[in-house]
Formats: sequence, C-alpha cells, structure tokens
Amino acid sequence: MSMIQAHALNLSFGSGPSLNQVLHDVELSVADGESFGLVGESGSGKTTVLRCLAGQYRHWSGELSIAGVALQHKIPKEHYRLVQMVFQDPYGSLHPRHTVDSALREPLVIHGIGDRDDRINDILLKVGLNDSFRYRYPHQLSGGQRQRVAIARALILEPRVLLLDEPTSALDVSVQAEILNLLADLRQREKLTYLMVTHDLGVVSHLCDKVAVMQQGRIVERLDSSALSQDLASHEYTRMLVQASRDFSQDSAPALAG
Repeated sequence: MSMIQAHALNLSFGSGPSLNQVLHDVELSVADGESFGLVGESGSGKTTVLRCLAGQYRHWSGELSIAGVALQHKIPKEHYRLVQMVFQDPYGSLHPRHTVDSALREPLVIHGIGDRDDRINDILLKVGLNDSFRYRYPHQLSGGQRQRVAIARALILEPRVLLLDEPTSALDVSVQAEILNLLADLRQREKLTYLMVTHDLGVVSHLCDKVAVMQQGRIVERLDSSALSQDLASHEYTRMLVQASRDFSQDSAPALAG
C-alpha cells in the first residue's frame, strides 16, 4: 500500500513577470512502513514538498494523498492525527516560554484527547527522556534533548507518517547518530512511515530504504539507498552529489580527528 502519493505536484510563488515555479510535476510514492529520502542542494524543492504534505503550503496543484485519502487545499484537523512534521531546528520549533509539559499537552488539548499525564510520560520514555524533563524549558535542554522533545510532540498524536526536515543537521556530530538511531528504532516499534529531507547522504544510507534526488524542483532520479552508496547512480547530478559528499567527508576528517 502506498502511504504517501504525489502526482504532478506543482507549486509557484508570485505572479506575472515575477512568477517563480519551485516544483515541477513531482511524482512520489512512499510505501507503508518505508523510510524514503529526498536529497538535493539547498533550494532544490525538497522541503517545499514536505510543506505541501504538512498543509503549510496550500496553493499547490496536482494530486496528493496520505493513506489513500486525497489531500485537499483546506486541511481538516484530522489530517494532523495522521501526519506530523519534525523540523530542522529544535530550538526554533519549541516555544521558549513553554515547558516540555505544555508543548506536549497542547496537541492533546486541541484534539480532545484524554489521559494526558499518562500519554506525556509514555511519550517521553519512548524518546529516551523521563518525567523529570516535563517542567523544563527549552533553554534548560541540550540540542539533542530538544530534538527528542520535538519528536515526542510529533508522535504524541500517534500519527502514521512523520515528515522529517533535516532532523539532525542543527545538532553536534556526536548527537546526530543518537537521534538517527532513535528515529530508526521508533519507526520499527511504532510502525511509522518516514519522508525525510536531507543533504547528508550518510543519513540517507543510515535511515532510508529509497531515495529520490531533486534538482531545481524536479525529481531527476530514484534509487535504493544501497545503490546510492555503491556508486550505481545513473544521473550526472546524483553522481556529483555523491562526490561532493565524499570530498566534504575527507576534508572534515582531520578537523574531527583533532
């Protein structure tokens, strides 16, 4: 079963001479339980696809569906029980004056869900935190702990799909692997479907089954992540990304070793 489906997805900003089309006939299919990566340079349209699926951009054209339900431009509240998004910057996505408890309680209140204290404690444990974190503020947490709270907030409504927008890029290298391992574990335990945006091909090979490569608002290649890591990409742009990733890793190695 296809959990996420996009057909002829187009999106533009502006009008007349200043019209800027940022998505061009994007075709995407993500199976139930799959972890799918979208990769490409900044400005390639990756995050724009996520924002359309999340309901943040509503003036797209084409067809979108989640779990077989067609997505309309007016998003019903029930959509957010099915799909949630984890953002790149955990500090920016959490209100600085709200405690962890408030951040996790708010979605439950909006959707009229009871047993809130138990649900908050349970979700904190699932992301590797305990109830001692409930009444802390974002500034009292490390970057990794803030991202765990952001993941907990996304999961507290028990969605089936997580949209992951560079979920580790704002974190220290030492913490990135912990969050990726947490996401991999949660996907298995909670039977989740992931659509992840990243520029880091190492993240793709660690977490994703399949990958689509985007360039200038178009998908130029689709392949298994294993094929990507084995140099089996056929498109010139994909091969360029792989080489750039290797060059960056080599350049960073002495600094990391020091």
